[in-house]
Amino acid sequence: MTTINGQGSEQPAADRYDRREPAGLAELTAVVDRVRASVESVIEGKPEAVRIALTVLLAEGHLLLEDVPGVGKTMLAKALARSVDCTVRRIQFTPDLLPSDVTGTNVFDQHQRDFEFRPGAIFAQIVVGDEINRASPKTQSALLESMEERQVTIDGTSYELPSPFMVIATQNPVEMEGTYALPEAQRDRFMARISIGYPSPEAEYAMLDLHSAANPLNDLRPVAHASDLLKLIDVVKGVYVSDPVRRYAVDLVSATRNTPELRLGASPRATLHLVRAARAHAALDGRDYVLPDDIQALAVPVLAHRLLPTSETQLSRRTVENVVLDLVSRLPLPRPQGR
Repeated sequence: MTTINGQGSEQPAADRYDRREPAGLAELTAVVDRVRASVESVIEGKPEAVRIALTVLLAEGHLLLEDVPGVGKTMLAKALARSVDCTVRRIQFTPDLLPSDVTGTNVFDQHQRDFEFRPGAIFAQIVVGDEINRASPKTQSALLESMEERQVTIDGTSYELPSPFMVIATQNPVEMEGTYALPEAQRDRFMARISIGYPSPEAEYAMLDLHSAANPLNDLRPVAHASDLLKLIDVVKGVYVSDPVRRYAVDLVSATRNTPELRLGASPRATLHLVRAARAHAALDGRDYVLPDDIQALAVPVLAHRLLPTSETQLSRRTVENVVLDLVSRLPLPRPQGR
């Protein structure tokens, strides 16, 4: 397998911030607090959305931001990307975007008289995909291999993507003009989906001072390094998940497959994503073990976008989020166990 280095974004030198080497939960909390403060300096009044984004980042997942235009989806994605000193690429998904624009292609070199691989925009540590559902399904499918296997295969040769690797994609609701619904296989590769939502009147008022004179993204500087993220990811992997909590996660996902309100339940990949995200969620709270509360807190963002309601559920005006919350409320809680 060949390793291709992504092109670096225009970021300040690494010595402009504190590059401590985290070794445990205390260090994780310190680094995450810096990143959170950096992102929240741009995104007003949305601490829960920022927390989920950080959870997905530390759990080595991908994040889907779905909401109406103009509420800050791209701003959140860019703020998170600029707060970490690593390679960043942005892809504006449009109907005429080709799969090779995303993955790269082999180009014939006249001087070498041979084909040379030219990496596409996916070769970066953080990839911001703006309005992903405005591209054709063919172009959307170019992300499937990279998001799952962290590699790209071109003409039989596989090229490894850099690490850490995260796709942060934004999309408008499918009711909007000019959008294509993401296929089930694509949605299933996103660890979590969140909506930004409209800001409160107070946050919107504060935004007028923050955003009207200049773009606050221009003032963001990295507060963590890519090597810090790799250490934090290792810390998250060491968070303990007891057998009862594992069984609780499996029972919750299984319940989505058995309820008559859904015609498509969550996949086994969803169970893996739920447990991995719960580890990161617990670590952000300073715990080295997962509680059922972590599973419950992440049930909607991790499971809802993978589910398809029946016609009867839609006619009764119940959303998949309502169904997941009902399943969580009915499922018996296990006895939490620490290590």
